[in-house]
Amino acid sequence: MTLPPWEYLWRPFSATLFPDLYFPTLAASLVLLVLLVILYNVRTRALHRHRLYTDMWEWLLWTGLITFMLIVIAVTFLFDFAVVLAIEAAGLGTLLWVRFRHYPPLFAAYEAQLARLRYQNRQKASRPEATIRSRGSRRRRR
Repeated sequence: MTLPPWEYLWRPFSATLFPDLYFPTLAASLVLLVLLVILYNVRTRALHRHRLYTDMWEWLLWTGLITFMLIVIAVTFLFDFAVVLAIEAAGLGTLLWVRFRHYPPLFAAYEAQLARLRYQNRQKASRPEATIRSRGSRRRRR
């Protein structure tokens, strides 16, 4: 480093100026992109009956695709280091917000709704008359 740290923010993000960061950033974004697509496919197949969980994974997929593809594009076309940092900060911040701030209250409400439905179904099936048809509901055979 021959320049002050703030001077490097406006230099192109290349392998010659940032040898310790360039290839790890490129490799990490490609690996995370592939991992995110695999996780999305696995989790949405497992949770296909729970719309809220698949919505969250869709948010994570699109946010990750945009973030990691923008990083690959920025690294390939030698954007300024400040732009690469801004893309990483905005993308990872959005991923963390979606996973840990936006959806947990919705998950808690959804779990309470499922618990209420399980309780109501258990109560309904526990009454003996729930399984016996009354005389008024039988059809007459002709």
